[in-house]
Amino acid sequence: MKIKLAVLLIMLTATLVVAGEPLRVVTSVYPVYLATLNVTEGVPGAEVHSLASPHVGCLHDYQLTTADARKLSEANLLLVNGAGMETFIGKIRAQNPSLKIVEVSEGIPLIPGNPHVWVSPALAARQIDQIAAALSAADEENAGRYADNAAAYKTKLSDLAQRMKTGLAPFAGAPVLALHDALPYFARDFGLDVVGVIEREPGHEPSAKELAASVDLVRARGVKAILSEPQYSDKAAQTIARETGARVVQFDPVATGPSDPPEARNAYLRAMEKNLAALQDALR
Repeated sequence: MKIKLAVLLIMLTATLVVAGEPLRVVTSVYPVYLATLNVTEGVPGAEVHSLASPHVGCLHDYQLTTADARKLSEANLLLVNGAGMETFIGKIRAQNPSLKIVEVSEGIPLIPGNPHVWVSPALAARQIDQIAAALSAADEENAGRYADNAAAYKTKLSDLAQRMKTGLAPFAGAPVLALHDALPYFARDFGLDVVGVIEREPGHEPSAKELAASVDLVRARGVKAILSEPQYSDKAAQTIARETGARVVQFDPVATGPSDPPEARNAYLRAMEKNLAALQDALR
């Protein structure tokens, strides 16, 4: 029902694909690329391209390239995370006024200033509804296929969320220190307490004063796990761990990963299963 309603809303402004021509979809961030691959799986003529390289990570400071401009000029649809993640959307709209742009976090209650919606499996499933609706509006002929694919992938996400809820239940309220502000939606879902972040901007090393404050915080709150991310250096996290005895645990917010569709389709599920096992091990 949610998908059908969203389709009706999107169709008011969407440009339909001409019969026989491919549907060219461009996605912004990696998790939207993964989700769209799942919704378009097996649909003839549906092409999914990532705007930025799947190895870039969060697009906080991303600058559009000539290659990006070419992809966008050929696209029927641009799917973005929204919620403030892509600061370049205004530029794209100005350069491509006829391009349909859909923010897949539209309608999701947001934590102010935090765009990392997809790190919650439950909210990732809500993004799937928006993606399926946008695709169905642009390509009516295959709307049923998009809906079926969306339902199948949402079932996988629901099963994942339940396993994570059960697996992390014994650690409800456990304090953790995060590398940067990517965990609030995940922590809210599964009862973790993110007591602070090491880097306010990912990739920017903290000052000596900020490191000392993190050390004091870990000691004061009894933090067992310091969560690093595979996309960034764990140097600061390791320094804090040496000073406090806490463990550095890699938590992947699924901001980067494989781009080849057969491998990428299950990348989110695999990463989250690894996150669950790592957290369980560290918090025991």
